[in-house]
Amino acid sequence: MKKIQLFLALSVLAATAACGGDASGETNAQGIPAKLRVGIIPNVAPDKQGAKYDPLRKYLADKLDTDVELFVATDYAGVVAALAAEKVDLAYVGGLTYVQAEEQVDVQPLVTEVDEETGTKEYLSGIVVRDDAPYESLKDVLDAEAKFAFGDVSSTSGSLYPRVMLNAAGAECSPKTIDKCPPLSKVSFTGGHDATAQAVLNGSVDAGGLEVRILHRLERDGKVPKGELKVVQSHKVMGYPWVMRTALGDTAASTLTDVFEAMKDPKLLDLMGTTGYQSVTEAEYEPLKKHAEDLGLLTAGR
Repeated sequence: MKKIQLFLALSVLAATAACGGDASGETNAQGIPAKLRVGIIPNVAPDKQGAKYDPLRKYLADKLDTDVELFVATDYAGVVAALAAEKVDLAYVGGLTYVQAEEQVDVQPLVTEVDEETGTKEYLSGIVVRDDAPYESLKDVLDAEAKFAFGDVSSTSGSLYPRVMLNAAGAECSPKTIDKCPPLSKVSFTGGHDATAQAVLNGSVDAGGLEVRILHRLERDGKVPKGELKVVQSHKVMGYPWVMRTALGDTAASTLTDVFEAMKDPKLLDLMGTTGYQSVTEAEYEPLKKHAEDLGLLTAGR
C-alpha cells in the first residue's frame, strides 16, 4: 500500500499552500494522478474530520494504487480555494460549496452517499430547538423573535436551507444582511453542525439550523443527550457530492466513480454514515443552485 499523508489546514491561505504544488501530470493505468490530493470540508471540527477519514484514505490508496494526500480545510471556503488553485484533485463538499466552486473552476460531481435515514441520495436539513422550549413550529420561533445559529456561512444544510425555510415561514434573510434575519433578534454562525447543536442545547441560542443526520450521530455517540433537541422543520437536500477537477479526464472520473460505488465494507460505510454511494449529475443540483442564486450566494444571483 502506498504512503498516505494528512495535512490539517490552519487557515484559508493554507488551503492553497499546504497541499503542495501542482501535480506532475503523471497518471497510472486507471487515469489517477501519482499523488491524489483529496479535500474535505469541515462539517464537524476539522481535527475530528481528519481522524474520521483515515480509513477512507487507506481504502482509496489501496484501490487506486496511488499516494493519497488529504487536506481538511478550517472552513468551507478553504476547499473552494484549493480547488480553484488546482491544489486539490478530488473533494468532498456540500452542495452549496460545489455550485460555488463551479463558478471558479471546472469541476464535475461524481457520486454522493445514500442517506441511511431517507434511503435516497437526499438527506435532511433541519431547524432544531430544545425539547423543553415553547416552540412547536418554525412560526413559533419567528413570533418569539428568537436567537438563531447557523453553521458555516457556506454550509448547505447548516446555512442555505435553514434560510430557505426561514424565508418561507416569513423571515427576511438575505446576503445583504447576513448577520440579520428579521424578525429573529440575533443571528450567529457557529462554524459547524456539532457546534450549532451545542449552542442550542446550552441555551446560547434558541434555535439553529443543522444537518439532521449529524444530530442523530451526536446523540448516538452520547455528545448530545437523546431527546433534548427536537426538529421543528426540515427540508430535503441533495447529498454531499464527491467532485473532481474535470481536467483529470473521463478515465479518472469513471475509475473514481467505480471505486466509490464498489465500497462494501460495512465498517467503512458505517464510518462514512451511508449504506453506499450512487452516481450524481450536475442537473440534480439545479434546485439547490436556484436557491443559492435567489439568496445571492452565487455570482448569477447578485
